[in-house]
Amino acid sequence: MKKTKNKIEELIFLPLGGVGEIGMNFALYGYGAGKDKRWIIVDVGVTFPGDDLPGADLVLPDISYITDRVDKLDGIVITHAHEDHYGALLSLWPMLNVPVYCTPFTAGMLEAKIEGEPNAPKIPVTVFKVGEPFKVGAFEIEGVHVTHSIPEPVSLMIRSPLGNVIHTGDWKLDHEPTLGQKTDETHFTRLGDEGVLALICDSTNAVREGVSPSEEEVSESLAKIIAESTGRVLVTTFSSNVGRIRSIAMAAETAGRKVMILGRSLLRVCEVSRDLGYLDGIAPFLSEDEFQSVQRDKLVVICTGSQGEPRAALGKMSRDDHRNASLAPGDKVIFSSRSIPGNEREIINIQNALIDMGVEIILDGPNLVHVSGHPRRNELKQMYQWTRPTIGVPVHGEAAHLSAHAALMGECEIPDVAPIRNGDMLRLAPGPAEVLNQVPSGRVYKDGRVIGDEDATGIKRRRVLSWVGHVVMSLVINKDGDLLADPDIVCEGLPRMADKHDTFEDVLYDAGVAAYENIPPKKRRDDGRIEQAVERAIRSEVREIWGKKPLVNVFITRI
Repeated sequence: MKKTKNKIEELIFLPLGGVGEIGMNFALYGYGAGKDKRWIIVDVGVTFPGDDLPGADLVLPDISYITDRVDKLDGIVITHAHEDHYGALLSLWPMLNVPVYCTPFTAGMLEAKIEGEPNAPKIPVTVFKVGEPFKVGAFEIEGVHVTHSIPEPVSLMIRSPLGNVIHTGDWKLDHEPTLGQKTDETHFTRLGDEGVLALICDSTNAVREGVSPSEEEVSESLAKIIAESTGRVLVTTFSSNVGRIRSIAMAAETAGRKVMILGRSLLRVCEVSRDLGYLDGIAPFLSEDEFQSVQRDKLVVICTGSQGEPRAALGKMSRDDHRNASLAPGDKVIFSSRSIPGNEREIINIQNALIDMGVEIILDGPNLVHVSGHPRRNELKQMYQWTRPTIGVPVHGEAAHLSAHAALMGECEIPDVAPIRNGDMLRLAPGPAEVLNQVPSGRVYKDGRVIGDEDATGIKRRRVLSWVGHVVMSLVINKDGDLLADPDIVCEGLPRMADKHDTFEDVLYDAGVAAYENIPPKKRRDDGRIEQAVERAIRSEVREIWGKKPLVNVFITRI
């Protein structure tokens, strides 16, 4: 055990995102004594806002803990190019300003993202090769090949003077992947022989028994469906799943069909994939303006929109709102994806719209058209056997996933299981795993060019506006408090009519003026008193008629 100035050096794992939720992965590793600890970040992920966050563009982890210590930060390592692992980089990197380390595909995706965003930061990127260790501050990092639903995912061996940690990132076992490397059993076993203090491991499918089907099985199933179809076939999938894109394209070619890509994110992924050779042997894709010129039984379309996004290609087609593409009875849409929690309603809405158009829907379940990129329970057990960790830490999952994973680690006799959540500062060494402290964590929001919490971005007040509306009354009065003109009133987001005869604006105008006139003349010199009286009267009138309390603002101009 090392000491510095009478302080014990420690190895720390501190997640600020991705533990207790799916998405927004952000992990800190620290080594050193007290305030002298040096830090690295593994993954800088994002999640996406729902209807409860009106106007928000992205949901980001609260990283105030490390921005307060940015002088102690040495670098960022990215495991793969899924949005929930690297999608917050452009937004958060200016607060961190350290080198980023990643594989070539992730670097290519990041470059394409930067090119597509005005005023994006210039991020210094170092590309590393799997199996070749490199230094980042106090740590030595080594990438390990794993299989996942995107090219070049890696697990990380993180070496420190107090022990070695394997951070799995997203992974699964697949002995027949259609693209990329298999999860490297030999490499993991060698690292296990070297000694693994802690395994920080993906929990997404810890509630599911057995082993995941292979991507090759999905490819065969898709090829059969395409070959048996008579109309257009559309396949919607995650844009980053290049192996699936390749499988669909090969199945289409076998069936004598051409392939079209619809959706900006898919086009970006395909461009990077071609540059790096992942689509070698696949014929060039058609452009969307060729949609109507291709015979229906000769076309396969790979499109965005698997999560019900209204502005994605499939969402537009379901409303017959796409500028170039449209669907007809007898066409078929395959959802080669899973529903991300929270998106179910939007996906069902699009599926119902497609069915009403006479389009056939193919879902995973009765047909094998999707497989997860995360390990089931038998795959997790295999990882434990390879790596033989002293400490097991479940991450990347909601409460049910983390709990099931922790129980499995215990059943498999990992000596020390440490169930934690975002913000838990977990000491991995020296001594047994122990949560030392709870640091600030949570969510902030990107809203246009502003990043902040609900108050700073205005989202909290905007949400209230979306529920109960807004009333504004403007009064022009002289120094003695006499009205110099009829007040102006504007109602936004309220019902138009207060009853069968009067509009809300008329009723609230009368309520506001009456409240003003009830103030004794001598007290009308107090602007605050006038504002408060008029505001209360308007809000009370709305509550009496509508049963809700809108936001009310009263503006006074004295002349």
